[in-house]
Amino acid sequence: MFHIPICPFSQRVEILLALKGMEDALDYHVVDITVPRPAWLLEKTRGTTAMPILELEGGEVIKESLVIARYVEERFPTPAVAREDPYERAVENMLIAAAAELTAPGYALLMNQERARRAELRARLLARYAELSAFLERYARGRGPFLFERYGLAEVVYTPFFQRFYALEHYEGFELPDAPEYRRARDWVDACRAQPQAQQVTREQVIKLYYDYARGAGNGALAPGRARSSFAFAPDWRARPWPPREKYAGALSDAELGLV
Repeated sequence: MFHIPICPFSQRVEILLALKGMEDALDYHVVDITVPRPAWLLEKTRGTTAMPILELEGGEVIKESLVIARYVEERFPTPAVAREDPYERAVENMLIAAAAELTAPGYALLMNQERARRAELRARLLARYAELSAFLERYARGRGPFLFERYGLAEVVYTPFFQRFYALEHYEGFELPDAPEYRRARDWVDACRAQPQAQQVTREQVIKLYYDYARGAGNGALAPGRARSSFAFAPDWRARPWPPREKYAGALSDAELGLV
């Protein structure tokens, strides 16, 4: 699998494999998001840059994280992660289909550079969380925090973004209010983040690497005045200082971010 380690879409596949006890089943090739894709890789992807991609034994290439996840689930059905009952699978797929409705406003708030828009963008994200909470209230089965009685495919899809939203907590001070309309979603988010098989990234790692997103420069792009991306492999993120919470006060230099 060709993947970007901090990429939430790549992490979806990694979580699924961990749930199946197959963490070592693939040969992983790390792709550096801060440099252009090499020609040999673009040939495999037919010119697209999104990761991950899965190259099978015969050389066939599968793209898109959900397509890869469903391929893995069908090829290695035991233990099952997706629901097997047709109705439950339909409910699971309804929730999965709505994932972009949460991630889009979340990233819009994270990348926003205008103080005047913060309240509007926060309201949009909170409205989506309220809808998510209402969905879980209506469809979730069992007494636990998940959609069904265990962590499943819907959780695999959402968890990487719940973890990337650590950056929202740090740079925007965003947290779900302790109010009835968000309570079910809060429980789900907390349980997904804590799932043992979903610990491929840490809160510190997300906050440090996603600094450029908070400055409006995503996917390895360089913010004005910078020569290195916060997604650079070196220096290692553990050795870098924590970026300040106030993202609107001014941009940090490469040196201040510990990148040189």
